[in-house]
Amino acid sequence: MSTVAVPIDPAADTVLGQRVLREHVSSVYETYSASTLTHFGFVAVFGGIIFSQLGDPRLLFWMAGLMLADVYVFFTPRWNPSRPAAESPYWARKITRLVTLVSMVTAVVPWLIVPTGNLPMTSLLMAVIVGSCARAAQSLWPLKAALFGYTLPMSLGLIAALAWQGDGLHLFLAAAGAAYLTLTLHAGIRQHRLLTESLMLRFENEALASRLGEQIAATERASREKSRFLGAASHDLRQPLHAIALFGAALENELRGRPESRNAERLMRAVNALGASLDTMLDISRLDAGVITPAFQAVQLDALFLPLNHTFSAQADQKQLQLRVRASGLWVRSDPQLLHRMLSNLVDNALKYTVQGGVTVTARRRQEMVWIEVRDTGIGIAPEQSMRIFEEFYQVDNPGRDRSRGLGIGLSIVQRLSRLLGHPVEMHSRPGRGTHFRVVLPAMSAQPASPPGLLAAGLAEGRQQAMRRAASALPARVLLLDDESDIREAMTGLLRSYGVDASAVEDEAGAAAVLEQARREARPFDLLMCDYRLADGADGLDVGLRLCREGRGGAAALPLLLVTGETSPDRLQRVRESGIPVLFKPVGADSLLHAMKQAIGAEAAQK
Repeated sequence: MSTVAVPIDPAADTVLGQRVLREHVSSVYETYSASTLTHFGFVAVFGGIIFSQLGDPRLLFWMAGLMLADVYVFFTPRWNPSRPAAESPYWARKITRLVTLVSMVTAVVPWLIVPTGNLPMTSLLMAVIVGSCARAAQSLWPLKAALFGYTLPMSLGLIAALAWQGDGLHLFLAAAGAAYLTLTLHAGIRQHRLLTESLMLRFENEALASRLGEQIAATERASREKSRFLGAASHDLRQPLHAIALFGAALENELRGRPESRNAERLMRAVNALGASLDTMLDISRLDAGVITPAFQAVQLDALFLPLNHTFSAQADQKQLQLRVRASGLWVRSDPQLLHRMLSNLVDNALKYTVQGGVTVTARRRQEMVWIEVRDTGIGIAPEQSMRIFEEFYQVDNPGRDRSRGLGIGLSIVQRLSRLLGHPVEMHSRPGRGTHFRVVLPAMSAQPASPPGLLAAGLAEGRQQAMRRAASALPARVLLLDDESDIREAMTGLLRSYGVDASAVEDEAGAAAVLEQARREARPFDLLMCDYRLADGADGLDVGLRLCREGRGGAAALPLLLVTGETSPDRLQRVRESGIPVLFKPVGADSLLHAMKQAIGAEAAQK
């Protein structure tokens, strides 16, 4: 049987020992002054009583010696809380020497009283010494050496004086005194050990709490650094990808109906896949920033399950898996878009980790709640990994980071949406047998028949149809403010291919000049599109709002549309509070045209 040696830090043990000793010294010195003055008064009274009974002048010398010892103890420099812990051993030794001195002077008195044969005085003396030992056992047990130094000299002096007489009574009293001394010291040692252990446990817990606090702070710093890194990386990646998406969309539009369009379509599929990965990271930032507000309403699960089946059936067929999405006729209270995102991530995750068999999506009523369950026959999750699967970028059984299994963020988004919507997520799994996730939602009674919801309509809508509908209400003139030349060129090229008169500038001064010229020519712009992060740290939101107020002179403010690759939670929150519509790079042609249409439509509605 092998043993593992645990490394010991001598420096840490030394510091811990000093802290414990300091507490012991502090406890003893708390009653230093009161104990010394009380002892001084007691010596005077007790000595006076004995002297009046025995009349031995030697008692006066003893009283004087003991009272001088008390005076010295009272006026000698003493410990105080300002003393460093490193000095604690010195003060422990000093208090031990002082109480030992007092005890040794006291040890003389039994030899002056016991030999006189005065039993009442001997009994009084025994009572006084026994009481002093009992008091010492309570006040001096934090310092074991001081406890021994105070109790042993006076007690042994009494026991020796009693035993010296040799008769049965005095021997009995000596034996009783010895037994009492043994019990007192045993109790004192035990109390000293308990007190020391409790102090060590307290300081060790404080040290553990301190280290835990440091680790939590370090983890929080690492999380903030990770968020900043991801935000910067996401922004820097989105900029060129946005330009690629715009150039690609323009190229695809120009080549439509020609054999070369297949390459353009493949290019856009690759761009869209990369954009989807970046959007997944953006979802994390948006959820952490609190910029997503759920809109709760009655949701028919069958209308939600239908697009799920359409979305993932091709993926299941490609892997030769069965995807069963079972109708239930149930209604729940939730946000349909966010709930759809939760279930999409769960189904997508199940399909990625299932090799054979399939995935089943069901809903069941349980009293006032509805359970939506996503079950798979995949690889399963080991118990020790059951909590880590909700961490960002953590993937089970994917050490090579197979891109087909995504980024490892899907379940992290599910957990955040679960907290946002108040829909608890439960997970049960057996390695090699599969996993099932359960989403618990509040049930609702069936609602009157209504036209299909925006979510189902939006998911079923084709890309070309969306582009045609968006193009039908496009603004005639658009001004773009972006500090990236490639993006300016790509955006103007794309918009002009849809018949939009687009102009692009790189800074606020240039935009102001173009707007002024348009006003003089009586050819105002219909929309300003502005990047959120401009050159030299300029804030696109502030710049855009200033330009929009001045863009039409005394007329209504020019509509503003923000386009950004920013993912910082703080900045996302600021954009949300402004109420300005925003698009996140990379922006596809359909999303761009649709947002432009909405911006113009919102202005028309206000008029």
